[in-house]
Amino acid sequence: MKIRVKRLPLTALRTFEAAARLGRFKDAAVELGVSPTTVSNQIRRLERDWSCRLFVRRPREVLLTDAGRSLGNVVRQAFSSIARELENHSAASARRVDLAVGPIFAARWLTPRLDALRKSLPAIELNLLGRPRITGPATMPAPIAVDWGDGDWPGLESEYLFSISYEPVVSPRLARSLGGLCLPGDLARFPVLHQHDRAEWNSWLALAGRPELEFGASTIIADANVVLQAAIDGQGVALAPFPFAAEDVRAGRLLKPFAIELIPSRSYYLVMRPGARNRPEIKAVADWLLAQAATERRAREASSRRNPGKDPTSCPSSPSTTSSRSSRPRAASGSRPTRR
Repeated sequence: MKIRVKRLPLTALRTFEAAARLGRFKDAAVELGVSPTTVSNQIRRLERDWSCRLFVRRPREVLLTDAGRSLGNVVRQAFSSIARELENHSAASARRVDLAVGPIFAARWLTPRLDALRKSLPAIELNLLGRPRITGPATMPAPIAVDWGDGDWPGLESEYLFSISYEPVVSPRLARSLGGLCLPGDLARFPVLHQHDRAEWNSWLALAGRPELEFGASTIIADANVVLQAAIDGQGVALAPFPFAAEDVRAGRLLKPFAIELIPSRSYYLVMRPGARNRPEIKAVADWLLAQAATERRAREASSRRNPGKDPTSCPSSPSTTSSRSSRPRAASGSRPTRR
């Protein structure tokens, strides 16, 4: 059957591309903001109209047929080409760069550097966008983004920016009011702030040799920025991501009582659509971000060599809080424990 271009079902093809890439109708529905039934119906309509089976349906998964795999590759490349062409001919300023970033990266890493970026790239107008979960080209809200992951985004290019570490932080006022935070066991007297769930704190307690410890009280907060602000306000001890909390420690708004780091397996990456660097203004912003990240990595390494161990706390006479146990507990899945 000959299919005329003007009748191509573009919405259904976009749905098919997401299902083919993610391997589950449910995941495609979440990405596209529709119901799984809608995804299934659109793909069945494609199969019916084209007399071609695209998926083998099983109880807990769907598998691409040879025809589905071939069509998926073509559709993915076509959508990427359309996106690049639209960007190249956008009515917006040719020197504007859309950059998608998450809230904590934007607030605590990029925003303090905006003046430096303007001075380095005065002809470029940076347009910051919110960053949804990026799974591939179809979920890229901009030609360039900063995301947190393992470096593998199918259909996209990525370059390493920097890693983070999780370390407990507490406000000086809260530490003094509860008798000081000198040893990991002292956390039993303190309220503790969790981000999303208790996974990171459980991994950190195992690393500190106190997996059985019960906190005085717990509050779960979804947003990392809110967690840090609550810690600054004396609402509890937080497991803060560094370098994002480094300035608060330098300024004395937070104390870092223990020389025990939890290193997650994921890091921050610069993520780009294929060919995005062909635009000079995007290349300039990408190179600037990579250079800034490299400078910070060197500064952190130098600081660690100059200042090993914990930062000053409310326990100036306390011994080192680093555990001396011979065995090193393993972190929860997705984290790699280390000590400075």
